Amino acid sequence: MTMTIGKWRRLQQTAGPTGTFSVVAIDHRGPLRRSLEKESPEGKTNGALTSLKRDIVRQLAPVTSAVLLDPETAAGQCVADGSLPGPTGLIVALDTGSTGDPLNRTTGLVENWSVEKTVRMGASGVKMLLYYHPETPEACEREALVLKVAKECTQCDIPFFLEPLSYASDGSHGPLPSDQRRKVVIETARRLVPLGVDILKAEFPIDVSMELNESLWRDACEELTHVCPVPWVLLSAGVSYETFLKQVRVACDAGASGVMAGRAVWKEAVTLDRALRNRFLQTIAYDRMRRLRSLCEALAKPFTNVYNSPELRYDWYV
Repeated sequence: MTMTIGKWRRLQQTAGPTGTFSVVAIDHRGPLRRSLEKESPEGKTNGALTSLKRDIVRQLAPVTSAVLLDPETAAGQCVADGSLPGPTGLIVALDTGSTGDPLNRTTGLVENWSVEKTVRMGASGVKMLLYYHPETPEACEREALVLKVAKECTQCDIPFFLEPLSYASDGSHGPLPSDQRRKVVIETARRLVPLGVDILKAEFPIDVSMELNESLWRDACEELTHVCPVPWVLLSAGVSYETFLKQVRVACDAGASGVMAGRAVWKEAVTLDRALRNRFLQTIAYDRMRRLRSLCEALAKPFTNVYNSPELRYDWYV
């Protein structure tokens, strides 16, 4: 597939020199705010959230290809104060984030924010979280939302990163059984990606707490690669770093193009005071992200294996 020059350039900015993605995700809001509030009454404030995110960005940016931030508490702030270095790519969330509530699986969009504003602030990617199950009554409505955002990203020439999160179609609130999760993750990619998604931010298609056979992990990841016509990257979904490392190794070896890693890398920092937080980020979290990046660069599938660079005539700019 051939990309437009704008999307091609912006994917270069969010990927590393090998064309693989090692993105640190820090666009968390509601659940993260509640975690901070447990440590201090001031933790629920925007200031506390911004302070945490600035520290994470400042310490981990050197070993990432890009960061994923939210517009309310981090994206503009980290650009303005220099926490985010110029060479590091920036992906900005369009959504209000995970609710963290199993009873509330709705996709909200940030009020007064848009794809166009994301481009105007200098970001290189748009990300949208979407609660989705292909067999629920609301599936069509959510597919229409994906199509709408994809069209806006095409008009603005910015890559669209989609993050579908699965859930049970029968209204139950626990995790999907491993076999059902595989079917839902695969079918979700099959249905949503052709609507205009440029990069799929995917759940690991097996519940590794229920299924320990790593050959089945690989089969599921290979199936996802087969049905997904665009590059896909693995989200961490709050699993432990050790578990995520195993998942990343399997996923990248099976065709994933990298990671967008969140809590698996930095979650312990949330409960530490400022000095200990930065020490943790400078050492343990930094080493985690560095190791993930090295793994992605060694094993992941470059986005350039999927997308072709634009072939431009001399009048292309017309």
